[in-house]
Amino acid sequence: MKLLSVLVLALLQPNAEAPDRIAAPLAPLTDEQQRDLSCVAILAIVASEQEKANETALRYPLLADRGAQYAGMVGEAVMAETGRTREQVRAGILEAVASHQARVRQVDTPDDIIAAQMAICMPLLDAVLPPKPKPSLNQCAAMLQLAYEAVYAREKLSKTAQDLKTLAFVLDNRAREELKKNGYSGTESDIILTRIREEMQNTDRSSNASSDDLDIDHCFALAAPKPKDQKIAH
Repeated sequence: MKLLSVLVLALLQPNAEAPDRIAAPLAPLTDEQQRDLSCVAILAIVASEQEKANETALRYPLLADRGAQYAGMVGEAVMAETGRTREQVRAGILEAVASHQARVRQVDTPDDIIAAQMAICMPLLDAVLPPKPKPSLNQCAAMLQLAYEAVYAREKLSKTAQDLKTLAFVLDNRAREELKKNGYSGTESDIILTRIREEMQNTDRSSNASSDDLDIDHCFALAAPKPKDQKIAH
C-alpha cells in the first residue's frame, strides 16, 4: 500500500522543534485516542485504494494529502498525551489497519464496513482539515496546463512534465466535449478556456488567492480513466 506508507511516514517525520523523547511508561489509550488512530488507519486504507483507481474508494474525497496531515496531527497528539514513542504509535496504526482488514474479510458486504467507519472519520478529518473547494472541469483543464508549463520551464520533458501534459490534454478534451454538449462552438470553447487559463494565471500572481486554494486532487480524479465496477480490495 503505497499511500499507507506515505501516511505512516508522515507520522514518523520528526518535529524540528521537539525531538523524539525517551519512551515513558505507557498510559492506556482513551476511547477518543483509539478512535483517532483507527481513523488514521481507515483513511490510509481508502487512500491506498484510491491510488489504484478503485471506484468505491473514489466515491470519497481524495485523501492522500489531508490523510497524511491528519496522520501526523493524530500521531503527535497521542505521543504528547500518552508518552508513546513514534514507533509505538506507528505500531498502533498498523495494528488498526490489520484489524480493519480482518473485519472486512469476514463479511459479505465489506464496503458497508468501510462506509460505516468513513461516516465516523470523515467528519473528524473535515473538522480539523476542511476540504478545499473543488474546481470545475474548465478550471482543472487550465490548472493542469499551467502546472505542465511551470514544470516544463524547469525540467523540460521530464517524467513529471510528460504526465502533466497528458493529464492536461485529457482534461482539455473533456472540457471541450462538455462545452460542445452545452452548445458552444469550437471557437467559443477556445475563448472560454483561454480566458479561464489567463484568469487563473493572473490570480496565481496576486497575493490574495491562487489555484493552490483549490483541490487539485479533484482534477486528477476528473482526468482518471473510467474504472470498472469493483469493490475495495482487502
